[in-house]
Amino acid sequence: MFKRRDLVVVGGGPAGMAAAISAYENGVRDILLIERDQYLGGILNQCIHTGFGLAYFKELLTGPEYADRFIKKIRSIPGIEISLRSFAVNLKKDKTITYLKPGVMSIVRPRALIMATGCRERTREMVHIPGTRPAGIFSAGLAQRLINIDGLLPGKEIVIIGSGDIGLIMARRFTLQGAKVKAIVEIQQKTRGLVRNVVQCVEDFGIPMYFSYKVSKIYGKDRVEKISMVQVDDNMNDVPGTEVVIECDTLLVSVGLIPENELIEMAGAAIDRKTNSPVSKEVNKTSIPGLFVCGNSFKVYDYVDSVTKDSELAGKLAAEYLVGHP
Repeated sequence: MFKRRDLVVVGGGPAGMAAAISAYENGVRDILLIERDQYLGGILNQCIHTGFGLAYFKELLTGPEYADRFIKKIRSIPGIEISLRSFAVNLKKDKTITYLKPGVMSIVRPRALIMATGCRERTREMVHIPGTRPAGIFSAGLAQRLINIDGLLPGKEIVIIGSGDIGLIMARRFTLQGAKVKAIVEIQQKTRGLVRNVVQCVEDFGIPMYFSYKVSKIYGKDRVEKISMVQVDDNMNDVPGTEVVIECDTLLVSVGLIPENELIEMAGAAIDRKTNSPVSKEVNKTSIPGLFVCGNSFKVYDYVDSVTKDSELAGKLAAEYLVGHP
């Protein structure tokens, strides 16, 4: 048996909170927000560096500071019910959603649904790096969580694959924790990160970056012992005689993000196979009426401020939909 709600928001990160608050401000009074973690804030909780909020708040904030402003606001709104430690596991085309809490399974059918489930990181397997499968290989986001939330240092001699923003930020973070970042390896001819992160996280610390290189093999039995990398030409073919071997105990993979949209695909929404984003001519909308997607699960944004603004639009669109579909 399912419960009926006006609006359900899945995801309690910056996108989900902004969408829920916006929906309330646009007249929705029955809102359930589902978050799988035990805290609101999403990925911002582990982003302890500054660089957030300049566009939205006109202030320079850390990730937790940015999240805290929305957490305080959403908790002050009586019309928004927050369900933490709630993991969405099934979604149907009629927007019926099943979620699990410890020891409890709940089914709810909202009149409108906003998915704010964020992204996941691409893995080693997705970039086809040969070699052994030892300990010491991490996604950059996992390494960030281990250091900033769990207080654990994943390794001491680091090689980072990819020059996206999270990889650049983690290069600085490892350095500040006393580890040595021996190389950032980028297959493209230029960085994929923001200029400010290249300057503040890499150049200021003298960390070497290798462009037009790829990691060609991983070595190690129980733990990563070394990697080899090779230069590539404009067609991504190996250049003979350019192989370099670097000894390390940790390899970070920072090769991009994928919108987390398996649930809306399960419901039958049209998905772009190249980007894993919903097929839509309008921001935040899907091919299923009343089902909206916002934040990094709609598309990958460079700035959380942009996530917030588009998620506020999603909340407004959901409110308008509810008015038109009583």
